[in-house]
Amino acid sequence: MDASGRTTVGIAIDIPSPWRELLTMRRAAAGDPEAAHLPAHLTLLGPTDVDSTEIPVIDRHLLAVAERHEPFWLLLRGTGTFRPVTQVVFVAVAKGISNCERLHRAVLTAPVTLRSQRFPYHPHVTVAHDVAPDQLDAVFADLAGFQAEFEVTGFTLFEHTPEGHWREQRVYKLGGPRDGLSSQRRR
Repeated sequence: MDASGRTTVGIAIDIPSPWRELLTMRRAAAGDPEAAHLPAHLTLLGPTDVDSTEIPVIDRHLLAVAERHEPFWLLLRGTGTFRPVTQVVFVAVAKGISNCERLHRAVLTAPVTLRSQRFPYHPHVTVAHDVAPDQLDAVFADLAGFQAEFEVTGFTLFEHTPEGHWREQRVYKLGGPRDGLSSQRRR
């Protein structure tokens, strides 16, 4: 929180081990300084400036969002890029896109303004951002064969600290309808 009582929050799906460490290390190796502040993740809501008094309202909203959505399987596969619009290389989402989109839209229905988007939402895991073009190309090629599949069971609210780090504030467990199959792969 800054002197004006404002803080910056973000909401993301955590990438589990061992893929989180691999993708974070590859981002750091590309020279992307963000790798030192937040492990690999899939963003549901990018950095958003809010009044710190709104955090309890946001928390209650996110609890309700999590309760209304069931766990789902996410498949990350291959790489993509947003170039030339932005200098970003990412690991692509191959399965679970609509689930991420639904969560993103639900997060945005908060009773407080959570962000006007600069670009349309596109679920992905950033692995290089605003680094030299040769590093973007190298990450794109190095992770072209990357693949990871895992069950998404929740999402996390992060707060940006004055030191420039992202600190986990709360994990929200998805708790939608259970049919006894949530821990098995659904095809």
